[in-house]
Amino acid sequence: MFKKILIANRGEIAIRVMRTCRKMGIKTVAVYSEADEKALHVQYADEAFLLGPPRVNESYLKVEKIIEIARLTGAEAIHPGYGLLSENANFARECEQAGIMFIGPSPDVIESMGSKIAARKTMEKANVPIVPGGNAPLIDVEEAILRAREMGFPVMLKASSGGGGIGMQIVQDEEHLLKAFASNQKRAQDFFGDGAMYLEKYISNPRHIEIQVLADKAGNTVYLWERECSIQRRHQKVVEEAPSPFLDPKTRKAMGEAAVRAAKEIGYTNAGTIEFLVDENKKFYFLEMNTRLQVEHPITEEITGLDLVEQQLKIAFGELLAFKQSDIQLNGHAIEVRIYAEDPVRFFPSPGQITAFKLPEGENIRNETGVDATSKVTPFYDPMIAKLIVRGSDRMAAIKELQNALRNYHVEGIKTNIPMLKEVAEHEAFINGETTTSFVETYLMKAKK
Repeated sequence: MFKKILIANRGEIAIRVMRTCRKMGIKTVAVYSEADEKALHVQYADEAFLLGPPRVNESYLKVEKIIEIARLTGAEAIHPGYGLLSENANFARECEQAGIMFIGPSPDVIESMGSKIAARKTMEKANVPIVPGGNAPLIDVEEAILRAREMGFPVMLKASSGGGGIGMQIVQDEEHLLKAFASNQKRAQDFFGDGAMYLEKYISNPRHIEIQVLADKAGNTVYLWERECSIQRRHQKVVEEAPSPFLDPKTRKAMGEAAVRAAKEIGYTNAGTIEFLVDENKKFYFLEMNTRLQVEHPITEEITGLDLVEQQLKIAFGELLAFKQSDIQLNGHAIEVRIYAEDPVRFFPSPGQITAFKLPEGENIRNETGVDATSKVTPFYDPMIAKLIVRGSDRMAAIKELQNALRNYHVEGIKTNIPMLKEVAEHEAFINGETTTSFVETYLMKAKK
């Protein structure tokens, strides 16, 4: 096994990866920006090295500097976490050329799934259902209007290289499309360096359900059940649970098998996630593939008993999966909520000095955090500061654990979205499993108007 790895990330995910490394006897190297000099992930690692100024393009996105530190410290591999460089094919390629193992799929696979348009074509080839729409970039807004007329409004305007809801917008009519096209194209160009846009038919009131896959270098591929991630704000996930309260065994199996077909079609290795939209009739459609570890991976760990980071490391090192599909059991129910440093009503980031930070504790509670009572939340990075994961013997037991845990989650000095999470956890629609992507707008936002 690797003796030392560098974690090219920050916050709770860096600590999460380091924790498994400690368990496996692997030394860890942290990297940090000037703003993160006193961050917990820096303290937790065996070694830590400064990358540069606070902004990510001057620190956490500095590919050459990160590889230089890996070489200097003798790190044999780099774990990218999620976000930042985790789905950057160029970074994976630079690692490969430097003789350092990138803990993830090959650069070519990352590249092929990084373009949503190319991914749609690949999924069609693998006989995986896709949302009706275009498989070529739109030339201009005039072509967009023509395609939208053919599909019928409403439609979903999307950036081909997008993520995190950036460059994505539901469009109700032609006038709306005229206004939305240029602004979303500019955002996509600014964030991803690619302004290519395409249209999909908008599926009303869907579920967002994803399948976790693992694949070794010999092509052995399994699915680890599903996660429902439908409760979102601004197309970003807030609450996730496993398994989905909506799926029946037949649909669950069909989606898992489709995800395995997709992974095999592209020659996928390591941990990855196939995301689907599922309509009210349980018909599912490919949405995108995330070629990395997901923020919400802990709930899969809780229902399967597997350590996904450990599996990533073993696969990267060349080990074969030690289990087959029939060995993977589904035990109990798990729910994760993301704790954001943000205004719970307007969803604006709320940076500042944390003055009190008390976590809930219990046998069925798991906390993943990148901050403590001495931490300062800066405006330079994603406002997610922690994750709360609970498990129960069934969904209702997990919901009760979540409700109690949120009542005992205490943060002062900054605003957080905990009030909103409490509303969700105690809402009748959530308890009844009515968790579609319109949940926040339907049940929370309207109530505040």
